[in-house]
Amino acid sequence: MIAPRPQCDTEQPSLCVRVLYFAGLRDAIGVGEEAIVLPPEVRSVGALAAHLAKRHRAFAERRSHVRIARNEAFALDDDPLAEGDVIALIPPVAGG
Repeated sequence: MIAPRPQCDTEQPSLCVRVLYFAGLRDAIGVGEEAIVLPPEVRSVGALAAHLAKRHRAFAERRSHVRIARNEAFALDDDPLAEGDVIALIPPVAGG
């Protein structure tokens, strides 16, 4: 059975984004995705990264090595966020 996608409360006036956690980061945090209602001061990718680092110690410890994508394109810290954005946190992956 597939779990339903997390959703934000649509009556909230703040921005709501969906955050996807991949690979070892997903394992360390213990969740594959979550919907987050952002506080008013979080309106850029960089501000979101700082916000997530406060929420999840595992992300804070790996933050400098994690790439962030916004709506399937790699993002810069000063890129603005919009309602409904999908943010992917992509750590380096080892393979062989």
